Amino acid sequence: MTDAKTQINETVTANDVVLFMKGTKAMPQCGFSSRVAGVLNYIGVDFLDVNVLADDAIRQGIKDYSDWPTIPQLYVKGEFVGGCDIITEMTLSGELDQLFEKSGVTYDKDAAEKIREANA
Repeated sequence: MTDAKTQINETVTANDVVLFMKGTKAMPQCGFSSRVAGVLNYIGVDFLDVNVLADDAIRQGIKDYSDWPTIPQLYVKGEFVGGCDIITEMTLSGELDQLFEKSGVTYDKDAAEKIREANA
């Protein structure tokens, strides 16, 4: 593995929830990253944000690592979950709640339900 792939692998396996995004969870720098970080922040998920704009090797490396062409990318317990559209659909369907419960990731169930109610 390349240095970037090694670093990515270590990051996703050492942290329960990782979001590779443009910007940071406090200051996203694209709408798609903002949406996913916003959902995770709103439902109280403790996650590591990795700003791909700060490192070109990681920016390309994460695409190669997941074989997924776009950013953001969410990982839970070392497994790639998806990008913005997939996370949005999983949030609205309740699948993200199920994934977090199965994975032992703490989140605010009431906040997740409020997102679904607001988008019904």
